[in-house]
Amino acid sequence: MAAKDEWRHERKIKCLVWDLDHTLWDGVLLEDQDVRIREGVVEVLQTLDQRGILHSIASRNDYDSALSKLRQFGIDHYFIYPQINWGAKSSSVHQIATAIDIGMDTIALVDDQAFERDEVMSEHPDVQCFDALDLASIPDRPEFMPRFISDESSQRRKMMQANVLRQEAEESFDGAQDKFLASLKMHLQIYPARESDLQRAEELTLRTNQLNTTGRTYSYDELNDLRLSEDFHLWVAHLTDKYGSHGTIGLVLIEKLEHDWWIRLLLMSCRVMNRGVGGVMISYIRDRAREAGVRLLADMIINDRNRMMYMTYKFNHFREIDRSGDVTILENDLGRIQPIPDYLRVDIRT
Repeated sequence: MAAKDEWRHERKIKCLVWDLDHTLWDGVLLEDQDVRIREGVVEVLQTLDQRGILHSIASRNDYDSALSKLRQFGIDHYFIYPQINWGAKSSSVHQIATAIDIGMDTIALVDDQAFERDEVMSEHPDVQCFDALDLASIPDRPEFMPRFISDESSQRRKMMQANVLRQEAEESFDGAQDKFLASLKMHLQIYPARESDLQRAEELTLRTNQLNTTGRTYSYDELNDLRLSEDFHLWVAHLTDKYGSHGTIGLVLIEKLEHDWWIRLLLMSCRVMNRGVGGVMISYIRDRAREAGVRLLADMIINDRNRMMYMTYKFNHFREIDRSGDVTILENDLGRIQPIPDYLRVDIRT
């Protein structure tokens, strides 16, 4: 493999899961309430948080006592979906990955007990485990160093925490789904990618697997060349609601041929797919293709992970017309109009 392509395949950690006793703090909380936070812990938390790497907890402990101690230390806000209970650590790690909606191969665990690390790795061999003695070196490891640290990277935790509030609001909402979506006051912006969007665009191609129509990844330089080319459209989508910004949540790459527009890549952030945003992006593409007087085609590599994107295409009037290797080629029926949902305000910038 060429050296210039190695960045595509480097393993990157999205969430570091912490043990507590003798890992995050010295001592055992249930034996001594006067535990002390370990030297260097705050620095690791802050460094990884700024890089967009999330933190969580998998600890055998009393939930209320542990959370109270984290608040006392002033670091409780760093941890999302903490699993503080008496169950197996492997189960806690699985719960965290499910809640965040990330793959096991993007999770790492730091724990002082070899038994606990082995138990997690026996159930989840893709999870990378570290001894608490090696804690200080974790930020220097390549898997904890994103290729780019965008403005959105440093806000990832806050975005995830806002999403927790959305989920809680949705679970407690008494009414139809479209009424809940209307209550969010969502605002979607779609516009041609700017140079300042490219770091996040590259990150999206690398991080988004489930909702990526082809699984293709693109480097910053490749995306910039495509952005400047007369032969392609590169558009991004940005979403906000009453809880704050979701950030850049969508990316579409279209090759412009003489008689056809060909969607070479369409991807969405998994946290907004159930908001109807994917259909709205496709509606925008369809409208633009209709105005240009061209056919609209799309590449689709269908697998278990991205089946939701395939169903989004089908729902928006794409049909299979051909296959080329593992790529299914779809064509859209541009004669059918898909209205924009009333609950979503859409702005188009050119």
